[in-house]
Amino acid sequence: MSDEPGVTTPQLARVVVQGASGSGKTTLATAIAAALGVAHLELDGLYQQANWTPLDLDEFRARVQEFVAQPRWVVDGNYSQVRDILWPLATTIVLIDLPRRVVMTRVIKRTFLRIMKRERLWNGNREKWRNALSRDPMNNIILWSWNSHARYHDVVPRDAREAVGPERVIVLTSARDVRAFLADVTLAR
Repeated sequence: MSDEPGVTTPQLARVVVQGASGSGKTTLATAIAAALGVAHLELDGLYQQANWTPLDLDEFRARVQEFVAQPRWVVDGNYSQVRDILWPLATTIVLIDLPRRVVMTRVIKRTFLRIMKRERLWNGNREKWRNALSRDPMNNIILWSWNSHARYHDVVPRDAREAVGPERVIVLTSARDVRAFLADVTLAR
């Protein structure tokens, strides 16, 4: 971990988890929420309505605001449209900054498995071959992850530290860091 290791219960009252697509945000956020016995919100599941139609921005922001009115929660996702709501309330922002080769391996494997298994995602959506083969990063999650990886390595950690202070930001740079952080969360409860 590139920031101070170890977490305490007050630090875990309200946790935001961010990172490049395929970095393991939802997996980690789900585990944190389960370990702490708190509510979890996956922003993709809220934003991506049926047929990949985005939720109206005002409605999206209102629903996020409603969720974070709870005293304790975990939220995962990278939507800058709600960063101004989430970051000031978060007691801890966890940024997963795994090497690009790790993230790309994960996102490629996950995408192709979802397509082959016809896995239903949020609101009945499914990933499709057409999107996985598209050259448009807005349609192709693999290209999106490739293109956005650097932002979650450089820009987002810097912006988070500037917004809330370095003491509230934890950057996990390896799978080992992620496991150690989760072990600390389990011990802190």
